[in-house]
Amino acid sequence: MADESTYYRKGFGLKAEVQQTLTADYDGRLVDLLLARDHTLIAGPVTIRLAKEFGFCYGVERAVEYAYQTRAKFPERRIFLAGEIIHNPHVNAKLKEMGIIFLAPSATGFDYTQVAKEDVVILPAFGVTIHDFETLRALGCIMVDTTCGSVLNVWKRVEVYARDGFTSLIHGKYYHEETRATASQVEKYPGGTYLVVRDMAQAEDVMAYIEGRFEGGREVFLTKYRHAASPHFDPDLHLKRIGVANQTTMLARESLAIGEAVGQSMARAHGEAYRAENFRTFDTICSATQDRQDAVNTLLTEPLDVMVVIGGYNSSNTISLAALCSEQVRTYHIEDALGIDPARGTIRYRDLANGQEAEEGGWFPMEGVVRVGVTAGASTPNNKIGETVARILATCGIDVASIL
Repeated sequence: MADESTYYRKGFGLKAEVQQTLTADYDGRLVDLLLARDHTLIAGPVTIRLAKEFGFCYGVERAVEYAYQTRAKFPERRIFLAGEIIHNPHVNAKLKEMGIIFLAPSATGFDYTQVAKEDVVILPAFGVTIHDFETLRALGCIMVDTTCGSVLNVWKRVEVYARDGFTSLIHGKYYHEETRATASQVEKYPGGTYLVVRDMAQAEDVMAYIEGRFEGGREVFLTKYRHAASPHFDPDLHLKRIGVANQTTMLARESLAIGEAVGQSMARAHGEAYRAENFRTFDTICSATQDRQDAVNTLLTEPLDVMVVIGGYNSSNTISLAALCSEQVRTYHIEDALGIDPARGTIRYRDLANGQEAEEGGWFPMEGVVRVGVTAGASTPNNKIGETVARILATCGIDVASIL
């Protein structure tokens, strides 16, 4: 740990001082109305149904609050942020308005060349790599650590894997800040190793290699996964003992399925006794992610004409929610309310198929009774959810003022 006089994980006792500003910046009156009416808003022929769990989670609220506390605690100091505090453009824009400087990524982490000992650096909710942490500790600057507790739990699991000689097989996106930070935890032990797989298809490659049926052999595997593995990773050596973990915001059912499938593969290749000794798996999806996915699954049992999912395009948990919804109903993942243009009748959204932004006209059913489902990723504040609901209603000519 860094010197306690320069390292803070529990804020500065200024919650009451910043609460009014936080409320003004992020609370939403229309969301309050939805909550008061059992997550339902009926206006003319349109019914809005809001998922029971949505938007800001505890970890996000804590990270944002600590950033505001940091500004209040150090009004005269330069404050830097290692990347984005969370994956929401509006929250990050607010922090920039407060004079917080966002550090750019470099080849080995973030670029700390402009940070001096007297400065303050906020670590985001995703955490930072061991390399980043050690760099900041060497600089001697003040660190305010907002790393989510759920992420820390995964780190502990990965650290134990490395300690016991297991390769960490991480279900996640190798380029994601959280996954990079998680993977770096293996460095605490000599020879610690990791491999990141994005989905079940990539896990199938791992299983094929374990069972000796991967086409192309070692060099092809290394070429395909070098960017997602430890620098010294060797599949011939490091797929013998495996511990499964995950980025906390992935699709929960897929993480569980990957863990189960890889375990079965180990048993097929080496026998049940070998599996019991050399394979471990734990569900490290955070409870907030799970709650939001469960709430969406419940909402999808109702008849819905369209689903709107709100959150940053780079928000992994929002993408997972949109993927779930799209299996059952026409779904649009929008970054914010501005994605909906009531005058033109269009919606701008992230296409799940290719990850690119697209625009579509005539997306909203204009005849008959319409039921619209709404949810939001864990990084989306209530005011942005409320603004989206207002624009949905405006699309069919309903003024939100008439129902407030």
